[in-house]
Amino acid sequence: MADVDFDAINLVLRSLALQAGDRIMEIYEQPDFNVRLKADTSPLTEADEAADAIISAGLRAAFPDIALVTEEQVESHSLDAARFFIVDPLDGTKEFVQRRGDFTVNIALVEGGVPVRGVVYAPAKQRMFYTTADGTAVEEQGPFSVAQTGQIRNLRMRKPDPEALVIVASKSHRDQATDDYINHYPVSELRSAGSSLKFCLLAAGEADLYPRLGRTMEWDTAAGHAILQAAGGEVLDFHTHLPLNYGKSGYENPFFIARHPDVALVQPA
Repeated sequence: MADVDFDAINLVLRSLALQAGDRIMEIYEQPDFNVRLKADTSPLTEADEAADAIISAGLRAAFPDIALVTEEQVESHSLDAARFFIVDPLDGTKEFVQRRGDFTVNIALVEGGVPVRGVVYAPAKQRMFYTTADGTAVEEQGPFSVAQTGQIRNLRMRKPDPEALVIVASKSHRDQATDDYINHYPVSELRSAGSSLKFCLLAAGEADLYPRLGRTMEWDTAAGHAILQAAGGEVLDFHTHLPLNYGKSGYENPFFIARHPDVALVQPA
Protein backbone atom coordinates (compact mmCIF):
# COMPACT_ATOMS: atom_id res chain seq x y z
CA MET A 1 0.00 0.00 0.00
CA ALA A 2 2.99 2.27 -0.47
CA ASP A 3 1.15 4.17 -3.20
CA VAL A 4 -1.70 5.16 -0.86
CA ASP A 5 -1.58 8.62 0.70
CA PHE A 6 -3.14 7.86 4.07
CA ASP A 7 -2.75 11.46 5.25
CA ALA A 8 -4.93 12.64 2.37
CA ILE A 9 -7.41 9.82 2.86
CA ASN A 10 -7.72 10.59 6.56
CA LEU A 11 -8.44 14.27 5.92
CA VAL A 12 -10.99 13.59 3.19
CA LEU A 13 -12.87 10.86 5.06
CA ARG A 14 -13.14 13.00 8.18
CA SER A 15 -14.27 16.06 6.21
CA LEU A 16 -16.89 14.17 4.19
CA ALA A 17 -18.27 12.46 7.28
CA LEU A 18 -18.74 15.85 8.96
CA GLN A 19 -20.33 17.39 5.89
CA ALA A 20 -22.70 14.46 5.47
CA GLY A 21 -23.51 14.52 9.18
CA ASP A 22 -24.39 18.22 9.04
CA ARG A 23 -26.82 17.59 6.19
CA ILE A 24 -28.33 14.58 7.95
CA MET A 25 -28.98 16.67 11.06
CA GLU A 26 -30.61 19.45 9.04
CA ILE A 27 -33.16 16.90 7.80
CA TYR A 28 -33.40 15.13 11.17
CA GLU A 29 -34.39 18.38 12.88
CA GLN A 30 -37.22 19.05 10.47
CA PRO A 31 -40.71 18.36 11.87
CA ASP A 32 -41.27 15.87 9.05
CA PHE A 33 -39.29 14.20 6.28
CA ASN A 34 -40.06 11.72 3.52
CA VAL A 35 -39.59 8.00 4.13
CA ARG A 36 -40.09 5.31 1.51
CA LEU A 37 -39.25 1.61 1.28
CA LYS A 38 -36.54 0.10 -0.88
CA ALA A 39 -36.95 -3.21 -2.72
CA ASP A 40 -35.79 -5.11 0.38
CA THR A 41 -38.39 -3.20 2.49
CA SER A 42 -35.72 -1.30 4.42
CA PRO A 43 -36.45 2.42 4.88
CA LEU A 44 -34.88 5.14 2.75
CA THR A 45 -35.03 8.86 3.56
CA GLU A 46 -33.91 12.03 1.86
CA ALA A 47 -31.10 12.12 4.42
CA ASP A 48 -29.68 8.83 3.10
CA GLU A 49 -29.66 10.21 -0.43
CA ALA A 50 -28.29 13.64 0.47
CA ALA A 51 -25.44 12.17 2.52
CA ASP A 52 -24.65 9.69 -0.23
CA ALA A 53 -24.42 12.49 -2.80
CA ILE A 54 -22.00 14.47 -0.63
CA ILE A 55 -19.72 11.52 0.13
CA SER A 56 -19.73 10.03 -3.36
CA ALA A 57 -18.91 13.34 -5.04
CA GLY A 58 -16.14 14.02 -2.55
CA LEU A 59 -14.50 10.62 -2.86
CA ARG A 60 -14.67 10.58 -6.65
CA ALA A 61 -13.18 14.05 -6.88
CA ALA A 62 -10.35 13.36 -4.44
CA PHE A 63 -9.56 9.74 -5.41
CA PRO A 64 -10.82 9.09 -8.95
CA ASP A 65 -8.69 5.96 -9.31
CA ILE A 66 -10.16 4.13 -6.30
CA ALA A 67 -13.40 2.20 -6.84
CA LEU A 68 -16.46 3.22 -4.83
CA VAL A 69 -19.15 0.93 -3.43
CA THR A 70 -22.06 2.61 -1.69
CA GLU A 71 -25.31 1.24 -0.31
CA GLU A 72 -27.51 3.72 -2.14
CA GLN A 73 -26.05 3.13 -5.63
CA VAL A 74 -27.14 -0.34 -6.69
CA GLU A 75 -24.96 -0.29 -9.79
CA SER A 76 -21.88 -0.25 -7.53
CA HIS A 77 -22.85 -3.55 -5.90
CA SER A 78 -21.45 -5.56 -8.81
CA LEU A 79 -18.01 -3.93 -8.72
CA ASP A 80 -15.01 -6.17 -8.23
CA ALA A 81 -11.87 -4.41 -7.04
CA ALA A 82 -8.93 -5.19 -4.76
CA ARG A 83 -9.00 -1.64 -3.37
CA PHE A 84 -12.24 0.27 -2.85
CA PHE A 85 -14.06 2.72 -0.67
CA ILE A 86 -17.26 1.38 0.83
CA VAL A 87 -19.91 3.73 2.19
CA ASP A 88 -23.08 3.60 4.23
CA PRO A 89 -24.10 7.27 4.21
CA LEU A 90 -26.70 6.76 6.95
CA ASP A 91 -26.34 3.54 8.90
CA GLY A 92 -29.25 3.02 11.24
CA THR A 93 -32.02 4.55 9.16
CA LYS A 94 -34.59 2.95 11.46
CA GLU A 95 -32.99 4.79 14.39
CA PHE A 96 -33.09 7.99 12.33
CA VAL A 97 -36.77 7.58 11.44
CA GLN A 98 -37.68 6.85 15.06
CA ARG A 99 -35.50 9.78 16.19
CA ARG A 100 -33.43 7.68 18.57
CA GLY A 101 -30.07 9.16 17.65
CA ASP A 102 -28.08 5.93 17.16
CA PHE A 103 -27.30 6.47 13.49
CA THR A 104 -23.93 6.96 11.86
CA VAL A 105 -22.05 7.96 8.74
CA ASN A 106 -19.71 5.13 7.70
CA ILE A 107 -16.85 5.44 5.22
CA ALA A 108 -14.06 2.86 4.87
CA LEU A 109 -11.17 1.93 2.62
CA VAL A 110 -10.74 -1.78 1.89
CA GLU A 111 -7.45 -3.21 0.66
CA GLY A 112 -7.05 -6.87 -0.27
CA GLY A 113 -10.22 -7.90 1.58
CA VAL A 114 -9.30 -6.00 4.78
CA PRO A 115 -10.81 -2.69 5.95
CA VAL A 116 -7.65 -0.67 6.60
CA ARG A 117 -9.04 2.82 7.29
CA GLY A 118 -12.43 4.12 8.35
CA VAL A 119 -14.53 6.80 9.99
CA VAL A 120 -17.75 6.43 11.98
CA TYR A 121 -19.56 9.64 12.84
CA ALA A 122 -22.69 9.75 15.01
CA PRO A 123 -23.87 13.36 14.50
CA ALA A 124 -26.84 13.22 16.89
CA LYS A 125 -24.59 11.91 19.67
CA GLN A 126 -21.64 14.12 18.78
CA ARG A 127 -19.25 11.18 18.73
CA MET A 128 -16.70 10.63 15.97
CA PHE A 129 -14.28 7.73 15.68
CA TYR A 130 -11.69 7.14 12.99
CA THR A 131 -8.38 5.58 12.07
CA THR A 132 -5.45 7.92 11.73
CA ALA A 133 -2.92 8.08 8.90
CA ASP A 134 -0.57 5.81 10.87
CA GLY A 135 -3.27 3.20 11.47
CA THR A 136 -4.17 3.87 15.10
CA ALA A 137 -7.74 4.47 16.28
CA VAL A 138 -8.97 7.67 17.92
CA GLU A 139 -12.10 9.42 19.11
CA GLU A 140 -12.27 13.13 18.42
CA GLN A 141 -14.10 15.30 20.92
CA GLY A 142 -16.72 17.76 19.63
CA PRO A 143 -17.77 20.38 18.76
CA PHE A 144 -16.51 19.45 15.30
CA SER A 145 -15.15 21.61 12.52
CA VAL A 146 -14.01 20.64 9.04
CA ALA A 147 -11.28 23.25 9.23
CA GLN A 148 -9.85 22.32 12.63
CA THR A 149 -9.36 19.04 14.46
CA GLY A 150 -10.59 18.91 18.04
CA GLN A 151 -9.17 17.15 21.05
CA ILE A 152 -8.08 13.59 20.27
CA ARG A 153 -8.31 10.54 22.53
CA ASN A 154 -6.41 7.40 21.52
CA LEU A 155 -8.51 4.24 21.55
CA ARG A 156 -7.49 0.83 22.81
CA MET A 157 -9.69 -2.06 23.85
CA ARG A 158 -9.72 -2.75 27.55
CA LYS A 159 -8.55 -6.05 29.06
CA PRO A 160 -11.76 -8.07 29.51
CA ASP A 161 -12.71 -9.76 32.77
CA PRO A 162 -13.44 -13.36 31.67
CA GLU A 163 -15.98 -13.73 34.49
CA ALA A 164 -17.80 -10.43 33.89
CA LEU A 165 -18.05 -9.47 30.24
CA VAL A 166 -19.75 -6.38 28.88
CA ILE A 167 -21.62 -7.39 25.75
CA VAL A 168 -23.25 -5.05 23.27
CA ALA A 169 -26.03 -6.07 20.89
CA SER A 170 -28.21 -4.51 18.26
CA LYS A 171 -30.99 -2.18 19.34
CA SER A 172 -33.26 -2.74 16.31
CA HIS A 173 -32.30 -6.30 15.31
CA ARG A 174 -32.09 -8.17 18.61
CA ASP A 175 -33.65 -11.64 18.44
CA GLN A 176 -33.96 -14.84 20.45
CA ALA A 177 -31.00 -16.46 18.68
CA THR A 178 -28.78 -13.57 19.77
CA ASP A 179 -30.04 -13.77 23.35
CA ASP A 180 -29.48 -17.52 23.41
CA TYR A 181 -25.90 -17.07 22.23
CA ILE A 182 -25.18 -14.30 24.75
CA ASN A 183 -26.48 -16.57 27.52
CA HIS A 184 -23.44 -18.82 27.00
CA TYR A 185 -21.20 -16.09 28.45
CA PRO A 186 -20.73 -14.67 31.97
CA VAL A 187 -22.25 -11.22 31.50
CA SER A 188 -21.86 -8.31 33.90
CA GLU A 189 -23.66 -5.86 31.63
CA LEU A 190 -25.65 -6.10 28.42
CA ARG A 191 -25.80 -2.89 26.41
CA SER A 192 -27.88 -1.99 23.37
CA ALA A 193 -26.71 0.31 20.61
CA GLY A 194 -27.66 1.01 17.03
CA SER A 195 -25.67 1.01 13.81
CA SER A 196 -21.87 0.72 13.73
CA LEU A 197 -21.57 2.39 17.13
CA LYS A 198 -21.33 -1.12 18.58
CA PHE A 199 -17.88 -1.60 17.06
CA CYS A 200 -16.82 1.77 18.41
CA LEU A 201 -17.96 0.95 21.94
CA LEU A 202 -15.63 -2.04 21.86
CA ALA A 203 -12.78 0.07 20.44
CA ALA A 204 -13.32 2.69 23.16
CA GLY A 205 -13.06 0.11 25.95
CA GLU A 206 -16.77 0.28 26.78
CA ALA A 207 -17.59 -3.34 25.85
CA ASP A 208 -15.82 -6.65 25.17
CA LEU A 209 -17.98 -8.62 22.75
CA TYR A 210 -20.53 -7.93 20.00
CA PRO A 211 -22.24 -10.90 18.34
CA ARG A 212 -24.36 -10.35 15.24
CA LEU A 213 -26.60 -13.24 14.25
CA GLY A 214 -28.44 -11.51 11.44
CA ARG A 215 -28.07 -10.13 7.96
CA THR A 216 -25.60 -7.29 7.43
CA MET A 217 -23.82 -5.87 4.41
CA GLU A 218 -20.19 -4.90 4.13
CA TRP A 219 -21.02 -1.17 4.11
CA ASP A 220 -22.66 -1.69 7.53
CA THR A 221 -19.49 -3.04 9.09
CA ALA A 222 -16.33 -1.99 7.22
CA ALA A 223 -15.70 1.37 8.91
CA GLY A 224 -16.41 0.08 12.41
CA HIS A 225 -14.32 -3.00 11.70
CA ALA A 226 -11.36 -0.85 10.66
CA ILE A 227 -11.59 1.20 13.85
CA LEU A 228 -11.97 -1.83 16.11
CA GLN A 229 -9.07 -3.58 14.43
CA ALA A 230 -6.86 -0.51 14.92
CA ALA A 231 -7.82 -0.53 18.62
CA GLY A 232 -6.71 -4.13 19.08
CA GLY A 233 -9.94 -5.99 18.34
CA GLU A 234 -11.04 -8.40 15.66
CA VAL A 235 -14.15 -9.40 13.72
CA LEU A 236 -14.65 -13.09 12.96
CA ASP A 237 -17.02 -15.21 10.93
CA PHE A 238 -19.50 -16.62 13.46
CA HIS A 239 -19.25 -20.20 12.19
CA THR A 240 -15.60 -20.56 11.17
CA HIS A 241 -14.00 -18.04 13.57
CA LEU A 242 -11.87 -16.87 10.64
CA PRO A 243 -11.39 -13.12 10.04
CA LEU A 244 -14.32 -11.43 8.29
CA ASN A 245 -13.22 -10.41 4.82
CA TYR A 246 -14.51 -7.88 2.31
CA GLY A 247 -15.16 -7.68 -1.40
CA LYS A 248 -17.43 -10.75 -1.33
CA SER A 249 -19.89 -11.30 -4.16
CA GLY A 250 -22.94 -9.16 -3.43
CA TYR A 251 -21.16 -7.57 -0.43
CA GLU A 252 -23.21 -9.57 2.07
CA ASN A 253 -21.69 -10.65 5.38
CA PRO A 254 -22.11 -13.93 7.23
CA PHE A 255 -23.05 -13.82 10.90
CA PHE A 256 -20.07 -12.49 12.83
CA ILE A 257 -18.53 -11.84 16.24
CA ALA A 258 -16.56 -8.71 17.13
CA ARG A 259 -14.41 -9.14 20.22
CA HIS A 260 -11.29 -8.51 22.22
CA PRO A 261 -8.94 -11.38 21.26
CA ASP A 262 -8.80 -12.53 24.90
CA VAL A 263 -12.54 -13.29 25.00
CA ALA A 264 -12.84 -17.07 24.67
CA LEU A 265 -15.51 -17.89 22.13
CA VAL A 266 -18.15 -20.55 22.54
CA GLN A 267 -19.51 -22.56 19.64
CA PRO A 268 -23.05 -23.69 20.43
CA ALA A 269 -24.03 -27.13 19.17
